[in-house]
Amino acid sequence: MAKYDLDTLRHSTAHLMAQAISRLFPEHHVQFGVGPVIDNGFYYDVETDYRIKDEDLPKIEAKMLEIIEEKLPIERKVLSKDEALDYFEKEKQHLKVELISGFDPEEEISCYSQGEFIDLCRGPHVETTGDLPKYFKLLHTAGAYWKGSSDRQMLQRIYAACFNDKKALKKHLNFLEEAKKRDHRKLGKELELFHFEPVAPGSPFFLPKGAFIYNELVEFMRRIYKRYNYKEVITPQVLSSDLWHTSGHYANYKDDMFFTNIEKGEFAVKPMNCPCHMLMFKHFRYSYRDLPLRYADFGRLHRNEKSGTLAGLTRVRTFCQDDAHIFIPLEDIQEEILTLLDMFFVVYKHFGFTDIKINLSTRPEKKVGDDATWDKAENALKEALEKSGHPFAIKEGDGAFYGPKIDVEISDALQRYYQLGTIQLDFQLPDRFGLKFTNKKGEEERPVVIHRALLGSLERFFGIYLEHTGGAYPFWLSPTQVTIVPINNENHLEYCQKVAKDLTNEGIRVHIDDRNESMGFKTRQIQKSKTPFMMVFGDKEIEEETVSLRAYGQKGSQKLTLKEAFEKFKTLDEEKTPKELRES
Repeated sequence: MAKYDLDTLRHSTAHLMAQAISRLFPEHHVQFGVGPVIDNGFYYDVETDYRIKDEDLPKIEAKMLEIIEEKLPIERKVLSKDEALDYFEKEKQHLKVELISGFDPEEEISCYSQGEFIDLCRGPHVETTGDLPKYFKLLHTAGAYWKGSSDRQMLQRIYAACFNDKKALKKHLNFLEEAKKRDHRKLGKELELFHFEPVAPGSPFFLPKGAFIYNELVEFMRRIYKRYNYKEVITPQVLSSDLWHTSGHYANYKDDMFFTNIEKGEFAVKPMNCPCHMLMFKHFRYSYRDLPLRYADFGRLHRNEKSGTLAGLTRVRTFCQDDAHIFIPLEDIQEEILTLLDMFFVVYKHFGFTDIKINLSTRPEKKVGDDATWDKAENALKEALEKSGHPFAIKEGDGAFYGPKIDVEISDALQRYYQLGTIQLDFQLPDRFGLKFTNKKGEEERPVVIHRALLGSLERFFGIYLEHTGGAYPFWLSPTQVTIVPINNENHLEYCQKVAKDLTNEGIRVHIDDRNESMGFKTRQIQKSKTPFMMVFGDKEIEEETVSLRAYGQKGSQKLTLKEAFEKFKTLDEEKTPKELRES
């Protein structure tokens, strides 16, 4: 059994890195913030007038290895609050002073020393620097606000990977290299899918190929909605703040919204669709025979995300959700949730996500409504999950302010988990908007609302799925499905144009590469574009009515008749609808 657990090794190595930085840049008097352990390693936030660059990281690593060889004893020191303040003030470590100032006056302050370096820390740590593993790698630098507040100064954050054996470190670094190749921002540029501009922070510009994929995701969900009896609606973009007061979003979500004044009244750009759907339900009188009523909405949403949190397509300010709200009697909740889970699993498996986790998120500290109502809502979700047979975990306090929820996480090709789907049970908004329907007894009853998103934000799903596939989309989702290449334009182009026209008439998306370039050059370019199939025609293929067909990622080609190739493409294109729904 190892002498130290991995968190202790990582925490001690974070101190090692801080000591190395202080030795390398003494004239810049580095201020140290916090250096916590994170998944696969640690980071440390520092403040200095010297900008630490990624090129500096190997120098810091070398200095860390030197300190390990010094085998410096690591000793724990306990100070009173006044002693700690006095020490770090003398050392001119104002970030540490600020941290200590927030501690309880009677609290004992734990510090750890190694050689000339002392750091504020609860521990535990290894006994000497010689006990530290050499299996670490400083990864990159980034900006980070002090205490996570955009109102505070920007610090420099240095990320590191750290493991207790060489094999584990190598495996993680290989993973990072693969993740870097699959980064959706990199692929988006290479495949000409989208880009960003400074004039619209957090707002992607989708190019024609990206717009096709985006719109096809919408059409995919429309096909799903048709099978599960959803009705699509369109709702306004800008609404009076009165609506957001009624819904509770003004009190609970105001800081994340965009506001404007119109004719002396305050209005907000909608961050979510639910209040609009409440008004639509309220507009008519419904009976139990009309329910469940399922409203789906692809309206644009805007949220005032902080600039430091924006990250490509995965965190944006303008987006669209495959959003829906289901109005339902209380007694039908479990049946509806079972149907929703079935729908979720069908869709996720269709996109190649087979490792799926389910979480039940319970009431948060900041909530609306009484505990009795929350008990009823949480029990309803729990019973439905138990009945479904799917294993699930409880996430205490992670529900929405208006109700508990089921969150569904998927694992991508690199075994990274992302939360996509959500099923939120809401007793609050129907009450706030005074919604009602006539039940079987002829009495007025309050409906329950299920908030439901499956892919979630289409922008975020676009980014996640792009990384999952590495840009090699399935046939049905590829902007160009087939690229046709004539061996010689003069002799074969006309025939290729006829084949392209026939394929287009069958609904297949085709491009002819008639550039005056070598076959080798064209082949490499088509492979880089990740187009699913390349069809090559020369004298022999034209004479025999065959085709040399090469699939993306394959080295060789196969010979097929034109009829066989056409049938293959049509079969693959039918996968735009999940197999379970095609066969039902």
